[in-house]
Amino acid sequence: MNSQDRSTAVFLLLISALVLPCNLVRAQQDSIVSVSSFWSHTGVRPGNEITLALVLDIRDPYHINAHNAKPPFVPTEVEIISAPNELRSSTPMFPKPHEINFGIGDAKEQISVFSQRVLIFIPMAMNDSSALGEVPIKLKVSYQACDEKQCFFPTSTEHEVRLQVVDRTAEVKLLNEEAFRALKDYKDTVNVSFFGWDFAFAGSNVLLLLAIAALGGLLLNFTPCVLPLIPIKIMGLSRVAGIRSRCLLLGSVMSLGVVAFWIALGIAITTISGFNAANKLFQYPAFTITVGIFICGMAVGMCGFFAVNLPVWVYRVQASQETLAGSFLFGILTAVLSTPCTAPFMGAAAAWATTQKAAIALTTFAAIGAGMALPYLILSAFPVLVHRMPRTGPASELIKQTMGLLLLAAGAYFLGTGLAGFLATPPDPPTQMYWWVVALFIAVAGGWLAWRTIRITSNVRWRALFGGLGVMLFVSALTVGFRFTRSSPIHWIYFTPERLSEAMALKKVVVLEFTAAWCLNCHVLEQAVLHDPRVVEALNSPGVAPIKVDITGRNPAGDRKLLEVGRRTIPYLVVYSIAGREVFSSDAYSVEQLLAAIQKAQRSPSP
Repeated sequence: MNSQDRSTAVFLLLISALVLPCNLVRAQQDSIVSVSSFWSHTGVRPGNEITLALVLDIRDPYHINAHNAKPPFVPTEVEIISAPNELRSSTPMFPKPHEINFGIGDAKEQISVFSQRVLIFIPMAMNDSSALGEVPIKLKVSYQACDEKQCFFPTSTEHEVRLQVVDRTAEVKLLNEEAFRALKDYKDTVNVSFFGWDFAFAGSNVLLLLAIAALGGLLLNFTPCVLPLIPIKIMGLSRVAGIRSRCLLLGSVMSLGVVAFWIALGIAITTISGFNAANKLFQYPAFTITVGIFICGMAVGMCGFFAVNLPVWVYRVQASQETLAGSFLFGILTAVLSTPCTAPFMGAAAAWATTQKAAIALTTFAAIGAGMALPYLILSAFPVLVHRMPRTGPASELIKQTMGLLLLAAGAYFLGTGLAGFLATPPDPPTQMYWWVVALFIAVAGGWLAWRTIRITSNVRWRALFGGLGVMLFVSALTVGFRFTRSSPIHWIYFTPERLSEAMALKKVVVLEFTAAWCLNCHVLEQAVLHDPRVVEALNSPGVAPIKVDITGRNPAGDRKLLEVGRRTIPYLVVYSIAGREVFSSDAYSVEQLLAAIQKAQRSPSP
């Protein structure tokens, strides 16, 4: 053997010495946990429920971290990564873990783990419109296996099951009654994210969930989607404040309109195939354009600048009419405009509701509506709260005209996003030029408010207050026009499954942002967080792949990916490590949280 051959042999031996242990560790780790499953019944009828039992058999003397494990321990997670749109699944229900002492010497600590055999129950339901036959469902189980002293790298395995959807008249039999009797001892834990804070509680506590849904509905009134309507309604109530019974009646009817819309939305979500989120309405460009035309029609009539003959039904929703039909339709419109802004407030509660029985789902959506309607009901019950609003005269007309112009800006926004959805071709991003039309109406509203205030009053205080507000609106309009139509400083990759796979294959940190043109909260997060210079630098760095999933129009691949990450509402952002594991996800995040997540993802070891 010559020297070259000997060198080659030594090199191959070294490579074998390095690779073989890694392969042995991987093989050993894969043999620690085996996954199997069985159904609660022999099949499921359309509109009915069934439960899947996922069985994890863990070889002694190993254990896996519990589902509620805290860093640096990686929790056990189960998610559905592929299923038909007709399927609705609830939060996986884990058994109560047991505590062990883990570590060596002074480093020992008590942690929650699963060992031996673990049953994880996943309640599911098929929509009434489900087709009969066999339905494939693919799940992913992620876990970290350990012995009493050390842990392996986190890993995941995919598991496919098939569900038999049978005719409504077919007989379904209960399977393994003893195993499913254990369900009563399980707690269905629901995780709720609220402006970056995560809360977990038992899903059996329905009253708490309803309270959270109502609180989220209340907060929807303070979103940019709804705010332009509040002064209009207050002005309408002020006109009848002197007749308390009439004021209460109109406020109650408007509240009924709000609640009726949310109940109708709940019915749609629980019965219509593929319709699974409150803001799903705005993924249909025709609906968005219709809303825009409706708002513009109401705004033109309210401004009083032009003599335009509109259909009678448009005038009924004007605040000046104050009819019962007008108040009811105004309540519906208020609720409709809130849906693009749902995620940070009650997205988790609404998403949980869609996985429950119809009665619970409808009650949850009714609670959202009741919370949203509460301020208007209080104002109408105590009209003294609105009696200071000017009811007649130039000041009253100026407020109406200014709010009408701002409402025109809102109408232009919805018309623009609807047209953008029609014209967009995924994965390419939709146009943003409609923002200049929005900015134009805001600028005109600001200029008109400042100029008319100077003409109406000589009071220095009122001139400074409302004139200054008009100038602020004008400057804000220019800012909106320039900031929202400029090219993004981030080098976005627009999502396709292939592009995401390619980025992960290259061992890049992936920052996956879900957004849409009609999602105002998405725009706010982009401007306030993602366009921060520190975040821009991190996202544009060589080892990071910023991928945007835009679901403005019909984007089936984007919709599927949103469901795969366990969400139904946007905004939402997920950070994946170089190992392809999720290290952070949120619908309301800060600059510091995102930068910390990217750094953590970069430090995560490769599998």
